Amino acid sequence: MSNTKVIVGLGSCGLAAGAGKVYDELFRIREADKLDFELKKTSCIGMCFKEPLVEIIDESGSYMYGEVDIKKADEIVEKHIVNLSPVKEYIVQSDTFESPFKNYFEGQVKIALRNCGFIDPESIEDYEARNGYKAIKKIAEEKISVQDVIKTVLDSGLRGRGGGGFPTGLKWKFANNSTSKIKYIICNADEGDPGAFMDRSILEGDPHSVLEGMIIGAYAIGATEGVIYCRAEYPLAVKRLNIALKQAREKGYLGKDILGIEGFDLDIYVKEGAGAFVCGEETALIASVEGERGMPRKRPPFPAVSGLWKQPTNINNVETYANVPWIIIKGAQAFAKYGTEKSKGTKVFALTGKIKYGGLVEVPMGVSIRDIVYKLGGGITGDKKFKAVQLGGPSGGCIPEYLSDTLVDYDSVTATGAIMGSGGMVVMDETTCMVDIARFFLDFTCKESCGKCTFCRLGTKRMLEILTRITNGEGKEGDIEKLEELAVKIKDGSLCGLGQTAPNPVLTTIKYFRDEYEAHIRDKKCPALNCKKLLTYEVISENCTGCMVCKKNCPSNAIEGEKKQVHFIKQELCIKCGECFTRCKFNAIKVF
Repeated sequence: MSNTKVIVGLGSCGLAAGAGKVYDELFRIREADKLDFELKKTSCIGMCFKEPLVEIIDESGSYMYGEVDIKKADEIVEKHIVNLSPVKEYIVQSDTFESPFKNYFEGQVKIALRNCGFIDPESIEDYEARNGYKAIKKIAEEKISVQDVIKTVLDSGLRGRGGGGFPTGLKWKFANNSTSKIKYIICNADEGDPGAFMDRSILEGDPHSVLEGMIIGAYAIGATEGVIYCRAEYPLAVKRLNIALKQAREKGYLGKDILGIEGFDLDIYVKEGAGAFVCGEETALIASVEGERGMPRKRPPFPAVSGLWKQPTNINNVETYANVPWIIIKGAQAFAKYGTEKSKGTKVFALTGKIKYGGLVEVPMGVSIRDIVYKLGGGITGDKKFKAVQLGGPSGGCIPEYLSDTLVDYDSVTATGAIMGSGGMVVMDETTCMVDIARFFLDFTCKESCGKCTFCRLGTKRMLEILTRITNGEGKEGDIEKLEELAVKIKDGSLCGLGQTAPNPVLTTIKYFRDEYEAHIRDKKCPALNCKKLLTYEVISENCTGCMVCKKNCPSNAIEGEKKQVHFIKQELCIKCGECFTRCKFNAIKVF
């Protein structure tokens, strides 16, 4: 038992599922029973659909247990640790037998997530044990020039993972070309779409990989100060970043003449943002760091020429920086062998929505949407019909099922009208109303608009009003055309990426699901049976037992009928609440 390790996933997802209580119970058992096993912490392991997760590593192999609660924790300790008999029915992954989630694991290549779930994120020693800070040491020991570092990143084909997809090495080259003696490097950890879950998970689970990527980037451009702009709503990420920064300073990875590289001075600090979605745009982020309201600025000049405090500045997001140390150690070609011609490497996605296996996955660029949904994600919840995916966050686009063989790379995704974004992938099934989905996402971007551009401030509001009318059954002829006209003007007239992409959910749903818009407007019906004000409830007489449950619970007294007699619904009084449909135990209410 002395060689046994018990590792508990304590990322935000695990903690929300009760992993903290499981860890405390394991600690209590160990101390009370004087058991000899090492109890360790890690962060998000990726299988969010099976949280809380506990891994046991002993002389016979490794075993990942899923959906562990206090009761299961007691059983696992008794059977596995004490009696050396793994509890197979709770195991979701093991190297001793085939996993029931084989496709989920085999379909992934982990580069950005290489350490997440394997190390204690608050231990720099754990990071160093897995090649941590080896990349910056290699640069120092082999005296690799700034130009060669930039060339390696360029040759790898790494593109910005924050959504824009601009070549990272080229960005670094532009900043390096400046002769200014003062330069800054910034990590954008403030994206607000579902893909931000991915950024947060890297910060919580492997903060040193981001720091090392920033240190290498600072060396490449000549920066002396770095900023990690992280939303304050990520307290665990902020906490672990500050721990990592303190450890890096103590070990000499930050400070003066880093690792003996003369003149290479750098320090990094965390700037907590207020969670404004617009601050994912680099010039708005810079304004916020400077203490101003987070609003975009006109470009050019670009940040590489005039950024923070009007000095040359390089900005990349969390995932981009996390890839850099791996590229320096393994080489450009090791990264470039994954992906397609113009989209190299891997991409992390946050799978969510109507999907069986939601969580974080990292796949090679060029895999199809269908493979992500069915092979890694396990298919649609309840085995319902796959309808579409929303790719790219709130300002991304909806890609229909018949285009699900689209390859996940920058060019192919953009061709559909969606965007890669920072990696949010929301899966939708047949019960999803595409008009309401467009309304939902536009409501978010409308609220998050900083208000600087008239087209974005007012145009998104007018579009939202039209979409709300349509979903309320008040749509009229010409609404679709008005939405399309407004969308084009907002895209053309907005200064930053928020306004330029905000109409995407509307444009793509009109493009691929126009029939649903027409059904809402002309027939006053929602084909997905989602928009309540467009639904009709009726009693199925042959199924009705006259139990009175629906009548007693109807808030508008729209149901009439005596006990043990068939009831009926007065449509003029019905408020479409669906209470009768929910309460009926005899399938006697139909909705259409």
